[in-house]
Amino acid sequence: MDFNSSTPFPEGVISFLDTDLYKLTMQCAVFKYYPDVPVTYAFTNRTPEKKLSRKAFAWLCEQISKLGNISLSDDELRYLQTHCKYLTPPYLEFLKEFRLKPREQLNPTFHPVGPDTGAEDELGDIHIDISGKWVDTILYEIPLLALTSEAYFKFMDTDWNYDGQEEKAHSKGIQLLEAGCILSEFGSRRRRDYHTQALVFRGLVHASKEAQKRGLPGKLSGTSNVHLAMRFNLPPVGTVAHEWFMGIAAITNDYAGASEEALRRWVGCFGEGILGIALTDTFGTPAFLKAFGKPISYLPGTPNVPLLDEGTRPTTSSKSYAEVYAGVRQDSGDPATFVSTMREFYESQGVKDKKMIVFSDSLNIEKCIEYKRISEEQGFLPTFGVGTFLTNDFVQLSTGKKSVPMNIVIKLSSAAGNPAIKISDNIGKNTGDSAKVAEVKQLLGYVEKEWADGDETSRWGKADDAVKP
Repeated sequence: MDFNSSTPFPEGVISFLDTDLYKLTMQCAVFKYYPDVPVTYAFTNRTPEKKLSRKAFAWLCEQISKLGNISLSDDELRYLQTHCKYLTPPYLEFLKEFRLKPREQLNPTFHPVGPDTGAEDELGDIHIDISGKWVDTILYEIPLLALTSEAYFKFMDTDWNYDGQEEKAHSKGIQLLEAGCILSEFGSRRRRDYHTQALVFRGLVHASKEAQKRGLPGKLSGTSNVHLAMRFNLPPVGTVAHEWFMGIAAITNDYAGASEEALRRWVGCFGEGILGIALTDTFGTPAFLKAFGKPISYLPGTPNVPLLDEGTRPTTSSKSYAEVYAGVRQDSGDPATFVSTMREFYESQGVKDKKMIVFSDSLNIEKCIEYKRISEEQGFLPTFGVGTFLTNDFVQLSTGKKSVPMNIVIKLSSAAGNPAIKISDNIGKNTGDSAKVAEVKQLLGYVEKEWADGDETSRWGKADDAVKP
């Protein structure tokens, strides 16, 4: 399919695979272990000054209703079977018949900031309540966030165009590849729209081809967006999100043991070493590492368990999760502190293999190059999941200043009737019931951390920021 700025891709979400890979891998694991658990999700706008008009909200609701018409095509199924062999056959059979049901599972509402006049240009805050079985609702996050961002930049901030997006992405890609960075495009959630993401990824693909010809040390490893990966005939990239840990903690109400249970069931679904990048910060990295250093405990049905010499199946591995996993993902807090923490941890565990750190927290070129330096100095292989910096980097045409992205998130808010929370390694990323957050912090001995770059309200700049040349 040809993407160019004169023939924009149709608005909204039109493909079942227009989502991030980790939603499919988590749905696969939820399908195996928690198919009947009821959940709710909460929408949060961390940039509350960015509001929608009633007209924008109406468009958003129309697009949300269309999600119920999307299903997995035969070509998309074949792509998953070919490129995502870790997705289990029973899950893919389930996916063939799967449909979202937004009329039953979603309740978007508009809340005017002033008197409710009903006018199209009236401004308001939006809320989106999501409820249903976990396996049935887990795929809403990415399309709802992408559609909300698209609505804002279609109706509210319209002083921009697509000109130069592919070239800008190419230039960024070349700079990162010249610096020896291994990068993936992670920008689905807060993109300006699908067409922008397609232009950006094409620019990165062109940069990758040029880098190969020039012998540059960096590498483009792919995109988290499964539909784009399919269009460019590449495997998608990604593993797991905080939601997996949050859901299991809420279901079990055992926060001390939740991280180990989440690791055990992940291995139980996919096997050792498959999708082996661990997300450490859901309840704070120190609490996670206590579980990460434990021996793997095999659940019944765990695939590819290495047999003992006598041919019997063990219940526990001689290796820890830390040994088997290829590495970890850093998504909050101070990256330099995280790198030092992980080096100390691996040394304490006697792990000698070179491990990977995937950085994914609000990256730009300067941060990637700096984090590459500090992680390589500590003996790690760094890679970078770059998102909003690529897929929502625009300039206001009339002022030349930055057109600032929305910072919006959708997080699991309850599972099995219990509140679901996330603590992270930065207080600005705490989510969920505040009383439960405080309770779990006390239970886990969580030490509050401040980080100079941790302000979630201005992660990608402010409206009056001048654009860097």
